Amino acid sequence: MKDHFIDAHTHVQFSAYSAPGDRDAVLARAKEAGVYMINVGTQRDTSAAAVSFAEAHAADGVYAAIGLHPIHTGRSYHDEDELGGGDAANAFTSRGEEFDYGYYKELALRPRTVAIGECGLDYFHFNDDEPKDMQIARQKEAFSAQMALSKDSGKVLMIHCRDAFGDVLAMLRAAGPEGYTPGVVHFFTGSVDDARAFLDLGFSFTFGGVVTFPPRKGADRGIYDDVVKFIPADRIMSETDAPYVAPAAFRGKRNEPSYIPHIVARLAELKSLSSEEMKARIWENARAMFGVQ
Repeated sequence: MKDHFIDAHTHVQFSAYSAPGDRDAVLARAKEAGVYMINVGTQRDTSAAAVSFAEAHAADGVYAAIGLHPIHTGRSYHDEDELGGGDAANAFTSRGEEFDYGYYKELALRPRTVAIGECGLDYFHFNDDEPKDMQIARQKEAFSAQMALSKDSGKVLMIHCRDAFGDVLAMLRAAGPEGYTPGVVHFFTGSVDDARAFLDLGFSFTFGGVVTFPPRKGADRGIYDDVVKFIPADRIMSETDAPYVAPAAFRGKRNEPSYIPHIVARLAELKSLSSEEMKARIWENARAMFGVQ
């Protein structure tokens, strides 16, 4: 079976790609580059759109993940790249969303859905008009429900964690192996010790364009180099998180799945593998984790 590149976390269903013909052109460039993709939902509408897009383009290697992002459990800033404009988007960002288990379960059981998320905890984005402990409690409630849905549906967790590694790990440990289906920590920004803890719980990791960035001024290596070198190659996958955080070669431009080969090449360097070996390893990891084919 031919190895493909895999963008294990992208958002081509977002409004950033809604200009006439744009999304089709992005998909065409991904196909030309040999990139399959998992489009990831962040709330009701973007999750449903991810599934619809995956079903419409199953022959092109498109899959979906569905879930409620922690920042969308309460009032959040309005990101037009994600939600677009208009009254519906503004209404959503002003009220937040309660996790509707039945709604998301129906999406989870669709054949092209391969993961639950992105879900987790985000202690970087907080509202100023209510206590942080209330916001954290809502995030934890939604994360706990999505952990349960991952077990119920048999689809793996896709975790978003920002400035909250201790609490995410505590919740996973408290739930125990019967409480969720281990998956991936996307856009991993933790330490080697954090990585070790997630590895012990059965998780893998996705890395994106930031691994291609040059070292910070005065540093002798990139900020992710040590953790990528530490994590075993069979627990690593590539992502773009498009439309955000394009690789260094495209810095300042909108990101897209066709840029994945640049990320894989850098991961290969860090793992002392050839680009072809890294590509094949990541593809096998994605097949084992998500069942892509």
